[in-house]
Amino acid sequence: MSRKKICVFSNETELSLETRELLLKAFAEAGYEVSEKYGEDAELIVCVGGDGAFIKALHLNGFPDIPFLGINTGHLGFFQEFFPDKVTDIIDDYRQGKYRVQKYATVKAEISAKGVKEELPALNEIVIRSYDSYTIHLNISIGDSFIERFSGDGICVASSAGSTGYNYSLRGSIIDPRLKVLQVTPIAPMNTTAYRSFTSSLILPSDLYLRVTPEEGYEKIRVVTDSIDRSYEKVKEIKVKLSEKEVMLLRFENYDFWNKVKTKFL
Repeated sequence: MSRKKICVFSNETELSLETRELLLKAFAEAGYEVSEKYGEDAELIVCVGGDGAFIKALHLNGFPDIPFLGINTGHLGFFQEFFPDKVTDIIDDYRQGKYRVQKYATVKAEISAKGVKEELPALNEIVIRSYDSYTIHLNISIGDSFIERFSGDGICVASSAGSTGYNYSLRGSIIDPRLKVLQVTPIAPMNTTAYRSFTSSLILPSDLYLRVTPEEGYEKIRVVTDSIDRSYEKVKEIKVKLSEKEVMLLRFENYDFWNKVKTKFL
């Protein structure tokens, strides 16, 4: 019988590299085959670092359909549940099945631009703004219903999981990740006699999508997915919706989302 395979991914900080070596040794001694490279036959990815390392691992490995386990050696560590001193306990609990799998909904942007039709995934958010960081004017529809001509720095469309990220810094709402919704939060909206834009977040149910059409005159548009920045020329349309993909994180018996919110933000 082949051994069960574990993938260990880490960033390059000194503490993360030390923790990675500890994990590689501990999982091997527990009878697992361990690797620093993801393979489709792996049953678990252990990610060492902060939330940025976790997001990077997701994108590098194509949002794989296996669970992640987070070891926090960074700062906020909202997705990363454990600290390095708990490695032995984590492996024991994992071997005994003392965990549950928490699924996070993801978002995607369907981009139609000059010579491009592309789909981009994100766990936290998709941000649409002008290429040169000047004020941008966007025609925004929800489904087939036109809503507004937005004027401002841009918009952030976040998943429930991403509500505690960039969305929160824009004064968006914190949403329990068990709710599958989109949150559309304006970035520095203009609301004057000349320009009228929403100044607070909009919450959309899972079966609706957001359609964004830049006004004529914008040669390039920036689309940022989980801090990965891309630019597109002559964008015709961008649709943002919930994706079919889900991200799975292992949660152990003491995990509670709202307690995490309290300890990280209050």
